[in-house]
Amino acid sequence: MLIYQSGFGNEHATEALPGALPTGQNTPQRPAFGLYAEQLSGTPFTVPRREAHRVWMYRIRPSASHPAWRRIEAGSAAGVLSDPTPNRLRWDPLPIPEQPADFITGLVRMLANQESGGVSVYIYGANRDMERLFSDSDGELLIVPQQGRLAIATELGRLDVAPGEIVVIPRGVRFRVALPDGAARGYVCENHGAMLRLPDLGPIGANGLANPRDFLAPVAWYEDRDESTEIVQKFMGSLWTTTLDHSPLDVVAWHGNLTPYKYDLARFMALGTVSFDHPDPSIFTVLTSPTDTPGAANMDFVIFPPRWMVAEHTFRPPWFHRNVMNECMGLVHGAYDARAGGFTPGGLSLHGMMSAHGPDAATTERAMAADLAPHKLTDTLAFMFETRQVLVPTQHALSLPQCQADYDATWNGLPKLFTGNAP
Repeated sequence: MLIYQSGFGNEHATEALPGALPTGQNTPQRPAFGLYAEQLSGTPFTVPRREAHRVWMYRIRPSASHPAWRRIEAGSAAGVLSDPTPNRLRWDPLPIPEQPADFITGLVRMLANQESGGVSVYIYGANRDMERLFSDSDGELLIVPQQGRLAIATELGRLDVAPGEIVVIPRGVRFRVALPDGAARGYVCENHGAMLRLPDLGPIGANGLANPRDFLAPVAWYEDRDESTEIVQKFMGSLWTTTLDHSPLDVVAWHGNLTPYKYDLARFMALGTVSFDHPDPSIFTVLTSPTDTPGAANMDFVIFPPRWMVAEHTFRPPWFHRNVMNECMGLVHGAYDARAGGFTPGGLSLHGMMSAHGPDAATTERAMAADLAPHKLTDTLAFMFETRQVLVPTQHALSLPQCQADYDATWNGLPKLFTGNAP
């Protein structure tokens, strides 16, 4: 049985019942099997055709059939922002909650942009399957599991996602998360800007980085259940709920290019220097949300996977730098090559616009003395959400005991090596 379809952004067509998908038109007078035709648009109707994302669904009941929404307590998912700060910040891994918490309850908003568009960054920790469903009207969700698998059932099909993979849920698509391993933790970037896409390759050419065929979309699958089902919607920063008398995961067939998808980060074709110097981290971009300013992304999703290091006469870890972009970093497993300690899987760091950062003292000393023979970085998978807008921590994030008060000490011990006129 076909489970996934491959190809990033492709126009897919899939049906769980043969004959459910109409041929030649989108809204037949009476769709097959007594289904209803419904379109979900992820972009305005009049964008250029190459930018348009939409999906036609043929479902048992239309989404319009529901009672009024009621606002509910958003808890840590709301996360009131603090004042902007130029300080560098880092958090130890947040523990998985001891009390029962599904994917929604376990969302903790850590960082966000204050301006329109932009992104919000969350950490999730869950210990129970979702019995309700969730949809986000504020943005698409890029989910990065760090511990525990996720079994995600969506309106358009099912996706099983493990640490080392990512999944993207489009704005407005309803879904439910189950936990095959009993508990899970990871990261979420809520993208409020243009939809994520593959970056242009420019001089790299036609091949490299993430290959479109390695992105997997689900095939049609549906539930025909006439029982009470709660849906939670995120709308303008608040959570709202309503209850249906049936499961809304009732799409029997669909076609279009607005679909959830998953990607195995091990399939990323990493590039790097084969001579000297350290290229910019943009060569590790998996997905990008562009803006109207070329190259200034609303958000880039960048990974630092296992790879060979061969540069000669070169300081090989990421160099010391200040950046007009804002960098939020997480670690899925292993160690990050610019840190000797203090940054562990499940942790999070923020280096804001123009904040000076780089490798810690121990890593710097080791790198300056290293034998520059080719070697491979193994057991590592770090990533970065990078945005052109300033990221502001929430008041809740700053109050957490996992917020490292001594993070600035990371750079203590960097000695003065200046030798004057000596060569």
